[in-house]
Formats: sequence, C-alpha cells, structure tokens
Amino acid sequence: MKKLLLTLTAFAVIFSACGNQKPGTKENQEIAGTVAKANASTGSERLDKAKFVQKVWDYTKSPNDWKYLGTKPAIIDFYADWCGPCKIAGPILEEIGNEYAGKIQVYKINTDQERELAQVFGITGIPAFLYIPAKGKPVMMSGIGRSKEETKKMFVENIEKYLLVKK
Repeated sequence: MKKLLLTLTAFAVIFSACGNQKPGTKENQEIAGTVAKANASTGSERLDKAKFVQKVWDYTKSPNDWKYLGTKPAIIDFYADWCGPCKIAGPILEEIGNEYAGKIQVYKINTDQERELAQVFGITGIPAFLYIPAKGKPVMMSGIGRSKEETKKMFVENIEKYLLVKK
C-alpha cells in the first residue's frame, strides 16, 4: 500500500511540474522568438509536401512536366536524421546556403517523414542532392566526399557547374 501511495504521489508531482508553464507567458514567448530567429538565420529551409508543391514543383498537377516554381536556383538535400553522411553534409549545406545567400536557395527534405517526395524522385539511397537551375532540368546526385573539405568542394563545384552557369 505504501509503495502504491508513493508511486501515485511521485506521478502527481511530475505531472504538476510538467504542466506548470502556461503557453502565453512572456518567458515562453521570448524562447519562441529566439527559436524563430535561429531558424530564420540558417542557410536552409525544411520542406514538407505542401511547401514543396508551393515552392519547387507541383507534381500533383503536372507529374510528367517539370516546372520549377522558384526564382533562384536551388539545392534540395534529401536526408534522414539517422544517416551518418547526412549529418556531415547538413551543416556544410547550411554554411553554403549562408555563403550563397541571395544567389541560391537550400532546401532540406527528411525522407523518413516525406516518403512520397522521396518516391517521386526515385531516391533509394541518401544523402541525395537535387540541383535545380532557375531554368532547365534538375540534376540528381548522391554521396559526399571523403572529408568535410572535399564535401564542401564538391558542393561548390556543383553549384558553379549546374546552378550559377552564365548562359
């Protein structure tokens, strides 16, 4: 009986402590503002299906006709949280997104959460990267370099070759 009472008391304390913060408190609003600023300052944007069809390509309306909806060239990083090479490529792409701010857009799609988008592009291995020029057809590539430096060099070379081509 004492164990049951002690267990119930412990649960009551835990649940009352967890529910103590009100969503509208000034402290919570400041935290939310800080998180929003941090997300805005990163060099990439996460996409789900709704954002993808709005910003990149509405494959639901024209599945056989590629029509890029963006104004700037873009890279899409198809990744998963558990993928080791993806964890290496992600921060490098964020850095590149900041370095090329205003020239290219970097998007990220989590293939575990957005399986349909991965299927649309036939992605069977990650990391995979879709290089989308402002005009023309996209180019899909996969894999990273043997080091962070080689990986960054690979991204920069591909950006110059496929995205920032002077025509």
